[in-house]
Amino acid sequence: MTLDVSASLDIDLLIDDPATRIIVCCGAGGVGKTTTAAALGVRAAERGRKVVVLTIDPARRLAQSMGIDSLDNTPRQVKGIDGEGELHAMMLDMKRTFDEIVEAHADGERARAILENPFYQSLSAGFAGTQEYMAMEKLGQLRARDEWDLIVVDTPPSRSALDFLDAPKRLGSFLDGKFIKLLMAPAKMGGRAGMKFLNVGMSMMTGTLGKLLGGQLLRDVQTFVAAMDTMFGGFRTRADATYRLLQAPGTAFLVVAAPERDALREAAYFVERLAAEEMPLAGLVLNRVHGSGAARLSAERALAAAENLDEGRIVDQESGKTGARDATAASPETPPVDHAPGEHEAQGDHPDHTTEQLTAGLLRLHAERMQVLAREQRTRDRFTALHPEVAVGQGAALPRDVHDLAGLRAIGDRLATGGRTPAGAA
Repeated sequence: MTLDVSASLDIDLLIDDPATRIIVCCGAGGVGKTTTAAALGVRAAERGRKVVVLTIDPARRLAQSMGIDSLDNTPRQVKGIDGEGELHAMMLDMKRTFDEIVEAHADGERARAILENPFYQSLSAGFAGTQEYMAMEKLGQLRARDEWDLIVVDTPPSRSALDFLDAPKRLGSFLDGKFIKLLMAPAKMGGRAGMKFLNVGMSMMTGTLGKLLGGQLLRDVQTFVAAMDTMFGGFRTRADATYRLLQAPGTAFLVVAAPERDALREAAYFVERLAAEEMPLAGLVLNRVHGSGAARLSAERALAAAENLDEGRIVDQESGKTGARDATAASPETPPVDHAPGEHEAQGDHPDHTTEQLTAGLLRLHAERMQVLAREQRTRDRFTALHPEVAVGQGAALPRDVHDLAGLRAIGDRLATGGRTPAGAA
């Protein structure tokens, strides 16, 4: 048994459609976004598409599961893909991406001056939102190359939902002409008044920039702004272009969630925010859903049967073995039989006792599983009641962590079949 899904999300229809060029997996942290993105990439590649998966997850599970020693800012082909397609994978290096922008839009001498500038080094490595912005910048670069049929994006882990949508606008505004004037003004004013004015602007930056103090900071800012002056407009232009790309018909958003109350509450917010931003939502992927091959046995009946076994009130109606044993034990004519210590265990004189204990334990485990299923069903029902228009797909929980392509392939299979699993699977 798995959860009943009314509006079903057809994963294969989505990834097979040549019009689908970008799939963005978003959701709260810890719900399996990275695994889902990788599994979709494997499945799409094995169904004939040329795919690149861009992950922003700082953990390197993706590289390990794909058999690559390490991922970096350059797409690397994954070996072992069955079929005619190709799979490439990469991990965002936000500072390297920022450096690439500088190198692409400035001549050699100016680019070197920017890259070596302490103010730039702090900005590229520590500004709040830089990771999200660079993820979208890298997405724009990949799409512009037109080298892949499908780009699958694993969005950055973030405390605030959909920060990556805000980042292009936020960093674009941060680096526009007004900000240049803000930074240049204190350098022109000089003295304590200038530093006081500068501190107003610096409140928007991370603690990293706060470590750079005094006149040296002002000189670094002047040098940085002078070198970057011709590039600031490009940030805003590319940010706007990336935002339009996310809204384009060829993009599909998948909200990934676990079948838990907090995760689905966050997923509901994602769905509403995507609708407000006019982003194309393909559906919700409900990840790590539990199932049972014995769903007809309810939790209540399983617990009752376990209690009966514990109390010794279950009689084997077919063989009468338990009743016969009890009668023999109660008969005064039955001579006692002496056994050496441990002989019962060695000869297995009381197999029913052990079997009943094991059976009672399994019944209790089954009852717990059925209670989990019921809780997941109620949680999903609350979400679908609020958002009946959202197609829902689901992937069954695996009995172990995913460490290789076979595991990712299994995840993709389960996503495509709506979470149905072979008998006995978790």
